[in-house]
Amino acid sequence: MNQIDIKPATNPERQWAARIISESDPWMTLGITYERCLKVCHDPEFQIYIAHIDHTPCGVVIADPRGLAGSPYIKLIAVDPGYRNRKIGAAMIVYVENEFRGKSRFLFLCVSSFNTQAQKFYASHGFIQIGELKDFIINGASELIMQKAL
Repeated sequence: MNQIDIKPATNPERQWAARIISESDPWMTLGITYERCLKVCHDPEFQIYIAHIDHTPCGVVIADPRGLAGSPYIKLIAVDPGYRNRKIGAAMIVYVENEFRGKSRFLFLCVSSFNTQAQKFYASHGFIQIGELKDFIINGASELIMQKAL
């Protein structure tokens, strides 16, 4: 497998990331538009990292360093459909963990209740569910709060 290189997003990569996010689930199901994704991808409060294989963008992770109760929060992870199942999501989690290890005791994220594949993925990387926000973004779906000790 080709090496995965992760580094801060450039401005053109932020536009690419907004497109990948807005054209993927769970964000399509949640009604998150390209314009909203673009705004998030250019928000200076967030740390936006792009995964590359052979200098080609293939994944994005957005972290909020102050996130939940002052602990870092992974806002989202998205992988280009052509690059899925190549351990890119796992590499991005490890990257963010390493960014905050020694600075924080915990790392948090939310995952939609209907996104069972992502729930299993995060659990396999040591995240445990600690809470639930019912009907938080759309009616009939919860956002599950997950935590991992660093």
